[in-house]
Amino acid sequence: MSRISKALTGQEKARIETELKQAYDFDPKDPLFSLTRQQLGGPELNRRSVLRLMAAAGTLTAWHLMPGSGIKAAKAASGGHLKAGWAGVGEFRTLDPAQINQVLLFQIASNVLSGLTHINPQLVAQGDLAADWSVTADGKEWIFNLREGVTFHNGDPFTADDVVFTYNRSRDPKNSIHSRVLSNVTDVVKVNDHTVKILLGAPQASFLTKTMERASGRAMTIVSRGGLEQLSESQYGLTPVGTGPFRVTSHTLGQSIVLERFENYYDPERPKLDKITIIPVIDAEPLAAAIEAGDIHIIGGNPVAPELIDRFEANPDLIVNIVAGPGFQSIWMNPWREPFKVPDFNKPVEELMKEKGFKVRLAIAKAIDRDRYIERAQFGRAVPAFGTINPAMGFYFDESLGENSNQKYDVEEARRLLAEAGYPNGEGFPTLKILSTPSARREVQVIKDILKRSLNINVELDTKDFPVLIDEFETMNYDMTRLGSGGDYDPDDGVVDWMQTSSKFNGRNRDKDKMPFGFFSDAEVDRLIDEQRLISDPQKRKDMVQKVNKITSDKVACAFIFHPIDAQIRHKSVNFPAESRIPGLMDLDRTTIS
Repeated sequence: MSRISKALTGQEKARIETELKQAYDFDPKDPLFSLTRQQLGGPELNRRSVLRLMAAAGTLTAWHLMPGSGIKAAKAASGGHLKAGWAGVGEFRTLDPAQINQVLLFQIASNVLSGLTHINPQLVAQGDLAADWSVTADGKEWIFNLREGVTFHNGDPFTADDVVFTYNRSRDPKNSIHSRVLSNVTDVVKVNDHTVKILLGAPQASFLTKTMERASGRAMTIVSRGGLEQLSESQYGLTPVGTGPFRVTSHTLGQSIVLERFENYYDPERPKLDKITIIPVIDAEPLAAAIEAGDIHIIGGNPVAPELIDRFEANPDLIVNIVAGPGFQSIWMNPWREPFKVPDFNKPVEELMKEKGFKVRLAIAKAIDRDRYIERAQFGRAVPAFGTINPAMGFYFDESLGENSNQKYDVEEARRLLAEAGYPNGEGFPTLKILSTPSARREVQVIKDILKRSLNINVELDTKDFPVLIDEFETMNYDMTRLGSGGDYDPDDGVVDWMQTSSKFNGRNRDKDKMPFGFFSDAEVDRLIDEQRLISDPQKRKDMVQKVNKITSDKVACAFIFHPIDAQIRHKSVNFPAESRIPGLMDLDRTTIS
């Protein structure tokens, strides 16, 4: 972000300051956040309304107000076949929004499936399948008027019944890992074939840009009743039927996905491309060679290996576009295995400090020199992390956490803790395995070297393709795992999705008889996270979120490492318009290629 902000003019900086001031000038007790019902109505919120809602939700930052960056490609004609390489993945396990657990998957699904709303690069909520909407004075009842004449890829008409069906399917945790996104929705009612009423338990500033959004929200990404009836659940995950700009015409597990233009898409001006082939590429060098040779035109999926970015920037045939990355990356230590064992986190830190397993966890977290790691593993293109809340959430981001957290780098203290745990200078410490994807092999090697240098302990790399890795992570079948999150636009993405006992990534498929919780559980954290979700006063919500972040950092829910950047790499022949450059997504419906 600093590289972009340095290029701002005085006029642009003044505009950002003024817009921030205006956005936060509201009464937090007002259920509509000092906006009129007309200002909250659809089919598109104006900029000032969106900034006010983002401020009320606590997600507005100066970064969101910065002008776009990057070089524009020459204007290209419609049509053509785009070949995309998806980084760091060997297979696309599912595109069913109820089961998607990776950013690289909802990047694809966002081109195939629709929601009632979608966001643009400024996180403005725009009508997608909703033609327009209105809200009652208490902020609890929303009426959505649906687009008429919309059809699914299989020819079925889209109606209010599909919205109700999606809600009922997604709110059941047996069907959807994202059911908690709907915890504030009390009911979805069909008014007529093209009108639905959605009832909330409390006013929610992030409702349009989180719960209803087609990509990052996922809980209300519209699925096809007919498609699910015609296909098995597993086949629907491979070839989902949606109403989006592209339809899936080919996908075999472990192979490429082929998308083709949906001729009956509701917007006759989109999509521009005839066809997209998305190729999974695990390793960094073959991916780089492919785009340099012109075999692929654009890179999506996991973050591009940072060692390649300077090389790409020096290539006149490529365009590199960098924005702040909404996510965090960590080293997770299994609290049910020695030497990390902590069977109960519901104790003051002072009490936990007496336990051998906690001392080992904290020693490892404190032994990691994050600045050194970022220089060596990320080539300086990252921000040190000490919690789940990333810098792109500016208002919520706690810049002081790095100085105040128990995880602050202190190698002498780390060595003392390890010795107190019974491993002086690493003597007797078991050789453990650290699970990672092949694409993260190099950076995990840096972690391995840092731990050897700092604590004289040895860890072995255990590389597995992501679908296998996530299975083992969710069943708690690991010593250590290098894993993190992306597409985190709201604090809930960091704390609700990861840090509650019932979080969807917190050992969801573990043996619950043997492991009462997954990688972390704290009753106070659970309570604070539940409370902060519906707080309308952004300062109060910020205080709660930062308290959660401090507790989970101090109690070493994991060893936080870094917050990444979002770098998009494409060939100069690809025209990727600024209106499609949404951090974490890869919407290709306006893309053209010459």
